Order: sequence, then structure tokens, then C-alpha cells
Amino acid sequence: MRIVLTSDPSLTSTFRNIPLLDFLPCAPVETVPKFIYKLLDSQLPDKDGVLIQAPYAIRKVEAALLKHGFKREEVVVAHPKKIEKFIDEKTTIVGVNTMDPYGLGPVTLMFTEGGRKTSYSKYLFTSLIKRLRDFRAKKGYNFKIVVGSQAGWQFELKQDLTEKLGIDHVIWGETEHVIGDIFRDIESGGADMFIKIKTWPGVEDIPPVINPTFKGMVEVMRGCGRGCRFCSPNLRSARFYPIEKILKEIDVNLSAGQRTAWLHSEDIFNYMVEDRRNFYPNEDAVIDLFEKVLSKVDFANPTHGCVAGALAAPRILKRVAELDRANINKWVGIQVGFETASPELIKRIANNKMKPFSPEEWPWVLLNGTYAFNKFYWFPAYTTIVGLPWETDEDGIDTARLILTMEKKLYEKLGEKAHFTVTPLGFVPMGGLKGNEFFDIDQHLTKGRILHIYHAWRHLAWEVDHGLKRVTKGNPNFLIFAPLAKFGSRMIVQSIRKWAIRNGVDVDKPLEPMDIKIEEIEVK
Repeated sequence: MRIVLTSDPSLTSTFRNIPLLDFLPCAPVETVPKFIYKLLDSQLPDKDGVLIQAPYAIRKVEAALLKHGFKREEVVVAHPKKIEKFIDEKTTIVGVNTMDPYGLGPVTLMFTEGGRKTSYSKYLFTSLIKRLRDFRAKKGYNFKIVVGSQAGWQFELKQDLTEKLGIDHVIWGETEHVIGDIFRDIESGGADMFIKIKTWPGVEDIPPVINPTFKGMVEVMRGCGRGCRFCSPNLRSARFYPIEKILKEIDVNLSAGQRTAWLHSEDIFNYMVEDRRNFYPNEDAVIDLFEKVLSKVDFANPTHGCVAGALAAPRILKRVAELDRANINKWVGIQVGFETASPELIKRIANNKMKPFSPEEWPWVLLNGTYAFNKFYWFPAYTTIVGLPWETDEDGIDTARLILTMEKKLYEKLGEKAHFTVTPLGFVPMGGLKGNEFFDIDQHLTKGRILHIYHAWRHLAWEVDHGLKRVTKGNPNFLIFAPLAKFGSRMIVQSIRKWAIRNGVDVDKPLEPMDIKIEEIEVK
């Protein structure tokens, strides 16, 4: 086979279809025993080694190569555990897609004590690459090991490791418009080791997938447009897929019996946005998108969204919940950036993120936006950032106070409908802040940051006890996972508590809730 494509095994695991368990590869090998990881690591099915469903990114590469003149019989998307089956003397490129190859992503750095431990993402990726390197040497083949990832900067930062692993080329950026030329340059020996794509394809240059994707993922837009300084995707200009293109990919997944859709964007509430000054959502366009998708599939949810957009347009939340038949045991999940409770800091790092509201309203937006989500059975999984440039100790304390305020006031207002998680991420210098310093969990700790981390994890443990049963209703694997999740989350909270005490911080001392109110939401 001329071109063999795959993804590292952390990206081909279904993790027993348990929400948020996709983050398990961020955990350290030294802490989570391998037998537990293997118990939860259910892999995507294959047919004679060919992936029936595959991660979305590798499907886009497959489609783009075929558009650029490579023949169908020359390209295969293989299961990483059976990839050797497709490699022979005719193979020129083995392409590997990965997300966090060296464990330097924000979530992973928090879980691995700033990289002092080895994440499963790093362990699984490097194990696969070593297999390919050694197989190449054993057989005397000449194929190139080519890695594609938005985390390409990790390979450049750790160039010695990259060379030791035998990786020949690293590609990062959007590639659909140039991938054919790049692969031919690699085959002819004329390509650089690090290939950074600095141009972007137009929507017309991005071909639809031709084979089914993992989780029924379908992209609805590229980029974001809000321009948050800490986020690389948000610095790319926003491009929107027309509904016909989206439905074409839905049909591909339906052909394989995939009855759900995961609509990918950086911010679903920005889909087809026309107001580029205040970012007021194009309600009709977003609702029309879900109505057309849900005329074909049984359930659809977005990957990411902005809480300000949700609060500004609760009609979207209500209508999508109706279409999905959401209820107390069936939630629309979404990943959302909380970042910080500080109005001043959010203004400096993301001065469009709170629009159409003001920076001063940011804590109010987070509380009331979560209320809007929960009222219509949306479950936001928030992420915060620890160690942002210009962050003060008071900012960290305020973030902890806001988590407590949201927990208390939402439960008082909504009872069993009140649900959210907050996962603290260590600051990684990306996007417009790439010249700054990585957050170091040993050197950069303050009282505020410790309280921030502790109360985020304390609330997450509360959600494992109270909310996990809601989002895993009907999943038989919950019986396996629930005891592990409860034990693990409590152990983490106790570990953070002891760690805080060693650093002279009393996490049990009550914090004053913020004086902000939940406003009633009326949707016509």
C-alpha cells in the first residue's frame, strides 16, 4: 500500500462511550495502573485491519489525498494495532495523526505534575512510533514516518526525542489545500523535517469525508473569530460550512449506521455569525443547522461553545433541547471555556469572549450562562486556566469563589437540574501568548492558584457522585466505571488537600460567595 494512515491508539479508543473519559490519556502511567486503562480502553472496530470509523482529522487527510490525485486503492486508514499488515516495499508514507504526543497539552501537564510523570498519550504515541521505526529497520523498508498534529510545536520543542524516535516529517496547520503537494515532496525527498502550513483553505478547498467518522463527528466551521490570545484555533479566521456540505458528511456516517452526530466547531454559537462586532449569535442559522441535522439522526450535540453566546441566545438552547428530546437523564453536552473569574484578566487575554456582554459582567455571565444551559438540559464541561500571564493571587481566589457561588446558587435554583464541571488546565504558551512561560506546578504556585485547583476538583468529585448517573443513564459500562470514578475523584481531592496543607493553604477555610444573582430567562 502506497499511503498508510492511522492515529495513535489514544484517539481510536471509544472509552466505553463514557462522557469525558476521552481525557483518560492525559493521566500518568505511574498513577493509573495499566490494567485499569486497558479495562476502560475499548477500541474502534476494524474490518481486516481497516478502520470502519476513524478520527475525523485522519478522514479529512484521506479525503484530501483522493481529491489531489492519489488513487483510492493507494490509500488506507488502518487500525494502529494492525498497521504492519498494510506496510510493504511499495509503502512510501506512514502518516500518524496525534493530539498530545509528548504530553505537553494543558490538561496533561496538570495531571502529570508538569510533565514529571508520563501520560498515557505520550506512552501510547511513542510506543506506536517505536514499533514503526523498528519494523522499518527489520524489514529494510524505506517508507517515511510522517506525523500530523496541531501539536506540531511539541516535536520542534523536543527535537532530540523526535529524531530519536525516527520521525522523518512533522506537519501542522490546515492542510487540505496543499496535502497532495506535501506528500509528493516527501516521496521525492524534497521536504523539510518540520512543515508548517501558514495558509488556510477556503471552504470550497475542504473536501467532505468519504468514509465514516468516530462518534459521527462532522465539522460545521473552521476557526472562531473571537481572537482569544491564549488559543491558536481562535486566531484563525472563521469559515462556515454550508448546510449541504454538513449533511453530506452526515449521510456518510448514516451509511455506516451512525445515528448520532457530534457537530464540531470552536464555538457553535458563532456558526454563520453576522455580527462580528458584538458576536450576537445568528439564532436562526444555528437552529436551522440542528433542525436539518436532527431530521436525519437521533441525537446531535456540539463539541464547543462560548457561554456568552449561550446566554445571549437561549432560544438556541431551548430548541436544540426540544429536538434532542433532552431531559433529566438525557443531556446535551458541550465543552466551554471558563478561563478565569477576573473581569480585568479576561479583558486582557480574550476581549471578545464575553461579547455581547462587557468584561465587567464576566462572572455574572458565567453564573447566568450556566443557569441557561442547565434550565434546558445542557451540561457544560468548563475549563479554566491556571497561571495565566498577569494573573494575580486575587484572581485565583475569585475563580474558586465563583465555582462555589455557581455550585450553591444553581442548586438552590434548579435542584437536580444543576450540573457543570470545571477542569483546571495549566497555562501553555500558545497563540498570541506563545512568548510567555509555561505554568510550572512547583515554581508558580500561589494561595489563589491552589484554591482555584482545589475547588474545581472538589466540585468535579461532587459531580461524579451526583451528575455522572445522569449522563451515563442506560450505559451498562457505568457499573464498571462508577466505582473507579468515585474512588479516583475522591483520592485526587484528598491528595490536593494534603498538597495544599504542605504549601500552607487551608482549603477548608470558608470562602465568601460572590454577590451576583441569577436572572430569570424568558424564551419566546
